[in-house]
Amino acid sequence: MRILIANDDGYLAPGIAALAQACRGLGEIDVIAPESNASGTSNSLTLNRPLNVFEASGDMQRGFRVVNGTPSDCVHVALTGLLQYRPDLVVSGINNGANMGDDTLYSGTVAAAMEGFLFGIPAIAFSQVDKGWQHLDAAARVARALVEQLLPRVAAGGAPWLLNVNIPNRPDADRLPRQVTRLGRRHASQPVIRQDNPRGEAIYWIGPAGDARDAGPDTDFHAVSHGQVSVTPLQVDLTDHAGLASWRQDLGGGAAR
Repeated sequence: MRILIANDDGYLAPGIAALAQACRGLGEIDVIAPESNASGTSNSLTLNRPLNVFEASGDMQRGFRVVNGTPSDCVHVALTGLLQYRPDLVVSGINNGANMGDDTLYSGTVAAAMEGFLFGIPAIAFSQVDKGWQHLDAAARVARALVEQLLPRVAAGGAPWLLNVNIPNRPDADRLPRQVTRLGRRHASQPVIRQDNPRGEAIYWIGPAGDARDAGPDTDFHAVSHGQVSVTPLQVDLTDHAGLASWRQDLGGGAAR
């Protein structure tokens, strides 16, 4: 088994070191991560400049390769030329904070996993619900157990799949039940925060995420708030299938006017 590991918090983040350690012994491991924190970069690729790749130093990062780009860059470069083989599985994380509901559209953690999925490789994104890395060792045990459980599915081949996993920051996280969920929804983000820079010019910080709006019993929000590990299968097709017939009636088949 060959496993590619990436993240969006950067190669120095404790989460990716914990995930790499958790996957030791499960197969051949390659870690390729961003040079700096790239949270919120979604699926962006760097197209306006070349990318550099270098070997990391430090005991916790020994063997890691670093890309001065986005999480998607890391996986894309790995799969299109940097690696001399095709991985069997792509895993991303462990992220410093939740990626639930609408957050998945912005998440670099999910995007790194999704890049593998787009290349036809099964992929998993792992996140801790709260920031601060508390009980990261327990989250790493969750990640290892889930990867171990899914290895037979990986080995069986077939269509690729993409899972988004959110783990409560608890010392017993590896003993919590897992719940297969759907994405919830958030309220709109809170307003931007306006400040003045030293020159008196206005600057703006993106405001905090909105509170949960749809947190029903089958959602990721509900699962983690009730002490469960949320596992959400994702897809990439954004087509409004339910609305196709209506749009075809209104717009399809007629000449432009």
